Amino acid sequence: MSLDCSSASVIVAGDVMLDRYWFGDSTRISPEAPVPVVHVQRTRDVAGGAANVAVNTVNLGVQTTLLSVVGDDQDGRALQSLLESRNVHCAFLRDPALQTTVKLRVISRNQQIVRADFEQRPDHELLFPLVAQFREKLKTCKTVVFSDYGKGGLAHLRMMMGDARAANATILIDPKGPDYSIYRGASVVTPNRDEFAQAAGKWNGESDFERRAFKLRDELELGALLVTRSEEGMSLIVENRHVRIPAQAREVYDVSGAGDTVIATMAAALGAGHDMESAARLANAAAGVVVGKIGTAPITLEELNRHV
Repeated sequence: MSLDCSSASVIVAGDVMLDRYWFGDSTRISPEAPVPVVHVQRTRDVAGGAANVAVNTVNLGVQTTLLSVVGDDQDGRALQSLLESRNVHCAFLRDPALQTTVKLRVISRNQQIVRADFEQRPDHELLFPLVAQFREKLKTCKTVVFSDYGKGGLAHLRMMMGDARAANATILIDPKGPDYSIYRGASVVTPNRDEFAQAAGKWNGESDFERRAFKLRDELELGALLVTRSEEGMSLIVENRHVRIPAQAREVYDVSGAGDTVIATMAAALGAGHDMESAARLANAAAGVVVGKIGTAPITLEELNRHV
């Protein structure tokens, strides 16, 4: 079961961010506080959030348009330059009053020492032009990913969801928060274990998990629900079935961006004509690859096809 996305295209909309990494050695404790001193020797910027989803889909051979908002600042320009170098088509709004979201991680000996977040929410009214751009893109693209990181970039999601359903698009959601009602009618929602518990409540045993999963899918009129469950693999709730997909046994170094890879691979596979179960199995294989990497690192088509 390999993946060929040469004819697929996708719209990714949501919260973008710049993931910044500082790498260095740590051999002593600070005399100012009981914390390690890291001698930074190397830095790296990578696309994060919805931007990482877009890089993943492009790497899988999918023509990708990314809709979002960034600040009119150096970090926003750096993010766009990075994305365009990866062949992502960026349809960005720039807000001079907004600070582009940056997540700074300090890494020593393959361990994250600290993370510092720089972020603010965009103005609700500023985002209206994104809706018009989205409608225009829907004329030629019928696979849509909404990557919700709760940063405010999807303030008009309800309107965009309505447009996507009217266009008979395949709608994939990476959710945030306890209220999934805004995602009603999506083709597939892909929460991780903790996100599912926020929306459906904590479960007691596998039968209780199934009951809650089917209830959530039915209440929201979803085509499918895909719950990523870490070492327990994935649970795909589709039609009247619970398909259990075991985790790929690999050493886990970093789970950063794994959810982005899952939904990107699902979008690529569905856009290429795979059914929901086949797409989920490909996404599971992709997740198994990226958690073996340090930091936010996208999948490549060669890596994926080597592991399926």
